[in-house]
Order: sequence, then C-alpha cells, then structure tokens
Amino acid sequence: METKDTAASACSCSASAQAPSCGCDAAVRSPAEIRTTDSTITPANRLDHFAARWGWKRESHRVVPGLYRLGNPSTESPVFASANYTLSFDALRSALAGFDAWILVLDTKGINVWCAAGKGTFGTDELVLRIQSSGLENIVSHRKIIVPQLGAPGISWPEVLRRSKFLMEFGPVRARDLSEYLKTHKATPAMRRVEFPLWDRLILIPVEFVHVAFPMVIVAAVLWVLAGPVAALAVVSAVLAGTALFPALLLFIPTQDFSTKGLILGGVVAIPFAVVFGTNPLLPGWANAAGAATALLVIPAVVAYSALNFTGATTFTSRTGVKKEIFRYVPLMAVMAVVGSVAGITLGVSRLLGVI
Repeated sequence: METKDTAASACSCSASAQAPSCGCDAAVRSPAEIRTTDSTITPANRLDHFAARWGWKRESHRVVPGLYRLGNPSTESPVFASANYTLSFDALRSALAGFDAWILVLDTKGINVWCAAGKGTFGTDELVLRIQSSGLENIVSHRKIIVPQLGAPGISWPEVLRRSKFLMEFGPVRARDLSEYLKTHKATPAMRRVEFPLWDRLILIPVEFVHVAFPMVIVAAVLWVLAGPVAALAVVSAVLAGTALFPALLLFIPTQDFSTKGLILGGVVAIPFAVVFGTNPLLPGWANAAGAATALLVIPAVVAYSALNFTGATTFTSRTGVKKEIFRYVPLMAVMAVVGSVAGITLGVSRLLGVI
C-alpha cells in the first residue's frame, strides 16, 4: 500500500520600511509528496516483471518519480537514487530489506539505469531537479546520495555538487550487494566488476523475439507458399539465431564487434540452407547458385542486424563504439540483404513463369 505526505515548507517573510515581503524557496514552494514503499515483492510485481521482460505494454512499467520512504527513515538515513523503471526500483527496494532509507526516483521515462544513463535521462539535470523539487535538503541532515555505479556515465558529480550541494557516492553494480556495501560504504573489486553471464543474456531473449515474431510468421508463411517449407524454416532459423542463439553464444563467438559476431553466426546458420538450395538436381546451375546466394547473403544480414540490438544491453559496448559499428557495418548488411533478396525474387519469379 502506498501512502503520501508532504515535505516541510521553507517560506519566510521580512518587513521593510516600505512594505512587508514574503518569499518561498523555489525548490519547495509547493510541498512535495513523499510516498511510502516497502521491500516486499508481491505476485503483482512479479507479473509486472514478467510482462516487462516480454515487452508487454512497454511504456507502463513505471513508478511515479519523486521521493519515497522505505521503512522508518530518519534525517540521518541514507538516500538512494533509482530509475523509475519498475524492475530497477523493485531491485533496489527489495535489496534494502531491513534498512530504513530514502529512495529518490528519477524520471527516466521507464528506462533502466544503465540505458537511461546512456540516453541522458538518468543524468545530472534530472538528479538535481529531483533533489530540489523533493526538498531533500530539508528532509535529511547529511548531503550525500548513493547512485548506482551503472548510472555514473550520465552524471557529473562536480556539477551536481555545485548546483545542489549534495555529494555523489557510487554504490555497487548490483543491488544485491548493497547490504554488504552499506557496512563500510566501500565496494570490493567484485562489487565494481560488470558481468554479463549466461542468465543475464538469456533473459533478454523474450523482449527481442516479441518485436520480430509477427513479421517472422508473416514472411515464413508467404515463403512456405511460394518456395516451400525449407524457405520458411530458413526465415525462422535466421530470427531465432539473431534473437536467441546470439546472446547465448555471445562470449564464444570470435571478433569484438557485435555485427561481425552476427555475420559469423549467420554464416554458420546459412550453410545448411545454402547446401539445400544450391544442390537441387532438378534446377539449372544458375538457379542453384541464386538459391545458395540468397541464403548466404540474407541470413547473415538478418542475424547481424538483430545482434546490434544487444549492444544497448551490455556494458561491453560504448556509445561511440556502437555508432562507429553502425556506420561501418549496416551499409554492408543492407547491400547483402538487397542482393540476396533480388536473387531470391528472381528465382521465385522464374519458377512462377515456368522458366525453371
């Protein structure tokens, strides 16, 4: 259950020889609501997490930005910054079970801390705005906010200090390490290490697959009618390789760029289809060549393009690195897809016209 109260007002009046005047601190002119939360993850919360993982109503997985009371915090209790994405907020509050704390939720447009830091919504301006609009300086006696380490790229601590007089303390990468971290307020090397293990990669599959599932079914159905079940299977294989097999095998595919990793994986997936399409004894040599070319060009392009979607889900990549990769490889993917599609369409039209 959520309850609300308001922050104290900071208005003052002064008398002068001419006329009395009154004023309010802009940051707390309108008393700010303080919401109450707890550390319990309910079945409804878990259902929300499941829906978010599958991309269901993506814009609805948000909490209201502002200041939250966890437990029974005092003026000396720590303040934590969080994104207003439900999975981020719930991970933080559940990790703080047994602690009394304040949680300052930034308006990240329903995006997690890492992605929001890259996009600028978990940033200096938003953090300063929330500090001021919540009247935080009148609520706590200290001047320190614990910010997730993954939010550091979006925040300039000198600028926050200058504008709000609050110091930044960067907590550990994972919320589950907070209980240990709070004993000394010092992070061990393990707490600072960013990892992307198999489970973290696998849980990304549903949301990526859902985005392309419907187009995949449509294209596969059309190709089944025009070119047979093997062609339909090639479409499904390309999509599953790009959205499911790629994240699972990410660390084992050589090369550094996600695009080249995708091209390699797509090439491997395409080989069986190229053999089937390119060795039909009932077709002339040029038709077999066109069929093999279609598989070897289109499937790797689809897998590589899908692989690029995972660049924003890992700290293995950087914003500048991803931009360079896009400009370097997307044109190549486009050329491969177009040439391969033209070869496939030519082959299909020839069959419909009875040329082969």
